[in-house]
Amino acid sequence: MVLTDNHSIIFRLKGVLEFSCQLHTSNESLIEDTISKCFRTLHSRVSSEGLVFSICNSAVLLWPNKGLQTTAENLTSTTACRDVLQHLDMEDGGSKKSSKKKDRKNAGPPVVNMKLLTEVTESEDIGALSLCKVTQQLHNVQMPLCVDCVFTVTGQDTLAFVCSGLVAVLCKQLSEMEEVVQKYRKGSSLLVPQPFHFQLPETIALVTVIYPAGVQDSQLLSVREELHRKYGLPSDRPWFRRANVFHFPDEVYKDGYLRNPHTSLTAPNVEDAKLYVVRGMYSYYHYMQDRVDDNGWGCAYRSLQTICSWFQQQGYTERAVPTHREIQQALVDVGDKEPPFVGSRQWIGSIEVQVVLSQLLDVTSKILFVSQGSELASKGRELANHFETVGTPVMIGGGVLAHTILGVAWSESSGEIRFLILDPHYTGGEDLQTITDKGWCGWKGPEFWDQYAYYNLCLPQIPKTI
Repeated sequence: MVLTDNHSIIFRLKGVLEFSCQLHTSNESLIEDTISKCFRTLHSRVSSEGLVFSICNSAVLLWPNKGLQTTAENLTSTTACRDVLQHLDMEDGGSKKSSKKKDRKNAGPPVVNMKLLTEVTESEDIGALSLCKVTQQLHNVQMPLCVDCVFTVTGQDTLAFVCSGLVAVLCKQLSEMEEVVQKYRKGSSLLVPQPFHFQLPETIALVTVIYPAGVQDSQLLSVREELHRKYGLPSDRPWFRRANVFHFPDEVYKDGYLRNPHTSLTAPNVEDAKLYVVRGMYSYYHYMQDRVDDNGWGCAYRSLQTICSWFQQQGYTERAVPTHREIQQALVDVGDKEPPFVGSRQWIGSIEVQVVLSQLLDVTSKILFVSQGSELASKGRELANHFETVGTPVMIGGGVLAHTILGVAWSESSGEIRFLILDPHYTGGEDLQTITDKGWCGWKGPEFWDQYAYYNLCLPQIPKTI
């Protein structure tokens, strides 16, 4: 990969530091002081000359606190950090030639992963051994601190600048971890602090927030409110829930679903048209996934699942994407369907999608009625406004088919329009190139719709919440 001086690079440093201490079970002041002393010890370790950075997928080691010593002869303190990429074994970083080549088109800045290590040396003078008798009850505490630091730079920044920056970020993260440990401790019981990275709108650099493990997002509202004030963010949508965590381009989604396949597409050639597309992340749900044979009847269920994944990945809900059976049960619970509907292969439409979103996610929706498909070409303004102001995927049902609309390319002057369609009728594997090349996710003209069938569009709205 060739980078210019102005290209961004994310350096990511991960490692585990062992927090270990003995806390008095009844003396609050001593507990607080002991915790602070342990964190000062960790600060000393990461500020010592024995700190080592190992660049993943390479044989390069760096000593950031030793005037930047390295094991690579051509890497010095004044080396441009983009030159580090030449030392990476790209065969292990998702860069193999494969059918997922297009997936890297909008992958974002490259990530240089690094491991945090420390030199292990034996003291020459151990000193005399001593015994002490403890007469007070102590609570032995040991917990791993999984540090995860990011530092975004440009390609021309020096390696010394990167390493000193990472050490500073690491020290800052330890201080923030101490604040969280002290704030949420109950006596001598401590919660493990965990770092999360978030990307704010219109920015490249990431913001790292420390949350206590085991504390739900619903209990961290005041923390998020303070973060929104600190970064000048509006209070109408979440930015700092765990579900909003930044996904690094080199990481694979463990659930196996494709995310945002539309980002690999080329925009349609429509004169004077503007693009209005879905905001944020979603997963592509389609026929035959999750060992469910819904070929021929489950397209609306799959479109609904795609919409639910959007609300989940934007942090509006912590609920898992509902299964077909859970969708059916929700419709029975609200009285829309009779009990035998659960476990059946009956179709659902836009109205049922609206009902389920309300029942399971407490999400309201607008319904747009179109008496025949030929009228959809005239709905550019309504759809453009939806994607510009709301940004959720839209479910459209007509006849016996359902699709997901992810955006429109619309010319206000001529009225010409193209629809960005995610097709739930696909039955193959999660192969991005097949999905985009064969049009399962692609731009379609007005002729895509049955010109004489009626259509209902479900436009989910977003709650005002952080």
